[in-house]
Amino acid sequence: MTEEKAIGFLMSGIGLSPNADEREACAVAAERVKRAGMSPARLHFEVYKKSVDARRKDRIRLVYSVAVRRRDGMPLTAPKGLSGAVTPLLDRAVALPQGKEKSPFPPLVVGMGPAGLFCALLLAEQGYCPIIIDRGDGIAERCRKHERFRLFGELDPESNIQFGAGGAGTFSDGKLMTRINDPRISYVLKRFCEFGAPEEILTAAKPHIGTDLLTGIVEGILRRIEELGGKVLYRCRLDGIEEYADGTVVAQTTSGSISCSALVLAPGHSARDTYAMLMKQGYSVEAKPFSVGVRIEHLQEDIDRALYGDFAGHPRLGRAEYHLSDTTSGRGVYTFCMCPGGEVVAAASEEGGVVVNGMSRYARDGRNANAAVCVSVRPEDYGETPMRAIEFQRQIERAAYRAGGSDYAAPLQTVGDFLADREGTEPRRILPTYRDGRVRLTSMKHVLPEFVCRELKQGLLSFERSIRGFSCPDALLTGAETRTSAPVRILRTEAMTAVGHDRIYPCGEGAGYAGGITSAAVDGIRAAQQLMSRFAPQKR
Repeated sequence: MTEEKAIGFLMSGIGLSPNADEREACAVAAERVKRAGMSPARLHFEVYKKSVDARRKDRIRLVYSVAVRRRDGMPLTAPKGLSGAVTPLLDRAVALPQGKEKSPFPPLVVGMGPAGLFCALLLAEQGYCPIIIDRGDGIAERCRKHERFRLFGELDPESNIQFGAGGAGTFSDGKLMTRINDPRISYVLKRFCEFGAPEEILTAAKPHIGTDLLTGIVEGILRRIEELGGKVLYRCRLDGIEEYADGTVVAQTTSGSISCSALVLAPGHSARDTYAMLMKQGYSVEAKPFSVGVRIEHLQEDIDRALYGDFAGHPRLGRAEYHLSDTTSGRGVYTFCMCPGGEVVAAASEEGGVVVNGMSRYARDGRNANAAVCVSVRPEDYGETPMRAIEFQRQIERAAYRAGGSDYAAPLQTVGDFLADREGTEPRRILPTYRDGRVRLTSMKHVLPEFVCRELKQGLLSFERSIRGFSCPDALLTGAETRTSAPVRILRTEAMTAVGHDRIYPCGEGAGYAGGITSAAVDGIRAAQQLMSRFAPQKR
C-alpha cells in the first residue's frame, strides 16, 4: 500500500575518484543535462545514492546516482538523448487507510524489534493507541544485563541480546541494507533519521547506524508511541492467545490478561517458546531453511588493504566491508552481517548454550573486522519439522557451551588449525573480541556437524580467491553462529493474518518474513497498514 508519482529523474553510474568532492557528481550530471538541451539553471541536483566500486584496487571509484528535480517543484521528465543510465525519480508515500470496524480494545503488538516498533509507531500516529509488549527490559536495563553477561557470564534468559527493547538488531552493526525491493524502504530510512540516525543513511548504498546510536533511536520511538496514547510494557511475555466469538482477542502474558482488537505477532527469531505455544494452539507453522556457522575475525586494516589497496584508510571510503558466497558444492556457504571495526558478542538467550553475533558502533573504529561465515541448512538436514529445526540449533549451541568450558566462554580455533585439522594454536596477531577474550581453544568439529565443517573449509578457500588473506592462518573462528534467521515460518494469508486466525498478524523476522532491520521494519509497516484498513482508530 504505497502511493507514488514521478517528480524527476535519476542519473546513475557517475564514477569519480575518492579524492573528488561529491559536488563534482552533481556537476557531471548538470553538464550531461546541458548537452541534452535542458538548462541546468532551473534544476536542482543532489546526490541520491553512492557506493564504492572496488573491483580494481588500482582504480577505486565512488559511484554516484544524482537526483534531478525542477526548482519550482513541478514534475520533470528526462530529456531525450541524455547520456548514461536514467530512470524516473518517484515520490513514494506510505498509504494510510482507515477501516470502519470498531472495537473497545486497542491493537496489541508483541515484540519490540524493528517489525514491532515500526508497526506500533505507525498505529500510534494514526490514532490506534496500541499496546506494545516485550519479554525483555527497556534499553537502559537491557544494556546493563548484557554488560553483566559479558563481564561475569550472568545470563538473564528473558532480557539479553535477543530479547528486549529494539530486538536483536539493537546489538548489531545497525545495518539497513536490504535486498528486498519495496517503496517503504525510503520511508523507514527517513523515520530513522527523524529519531536521530545520521542523514548519510539516506544516500549510502550500504547504510548503517551502529549499536551506540540505535539505543537512543529505539528509546525515542518508544517515547513517541507513549506520547501518542500508546502503552509500552516491559518484562511482559506472551504465553497464550485466546480468541472469542465477538472478535475479542485476549493475550495471556506474564503481566496478566490483555484484551485487544487484533494482535500483531512480531516475536523475533529466538522466541522458541512462543513457537511451541503457537503450534500447541494449532497455528500453522512450517520449518524453513536457515544457516549456521562461525564468526571470523581479521584485522580491519588487513581487510582495508586487501580491498582498497593504496586507498585503504581514505576518509571518503570508510572501513572496507564485504559479502562473499560460494555455491559450487550445491549447498552454499556465505558471509553474513559483516561488522567492520566491530566485535564478536555473546548472544545466548538460553542457559547452557553459547551463541555468537557481531556488533559495531557507528564509528566502526575497532581493531578487528568480523563476519558470520555460514552454511545453508536444509529441512532434510534436521528432520523437516519446526521443533526439529529448533533442536538442531539448540544442539549446536549446547555443544559450543561444552566446548567452551561450560561457563559461557566461546570455542575458538584459528583458521590455520581449522584447515589443517588440528587445534591448540594461540591467537597472537589477531586477538579475540568475544567477552574481552573469554574463549577456549578447541576444534570446531566438536561444535558443528561434519557437513558444516566441510562446507566451511571449502568456503574459506574460495573466499581467499576474492580477498587475499581471508583464509590467513591466524584469522580466528568463534562459534557458534546459529541465529542468522528464524528456523520456522508462521503461515499467513494475503491479508497478513495467520491461517485460520483472522485477527492475528504474524510479521517480521521472527515470523519468517524478513531478514534484517529494514526488511523487518517494512513488514511491520505492512502489518499496520493491513490492520488499519480493517479497523477504525481508537477514541482517546
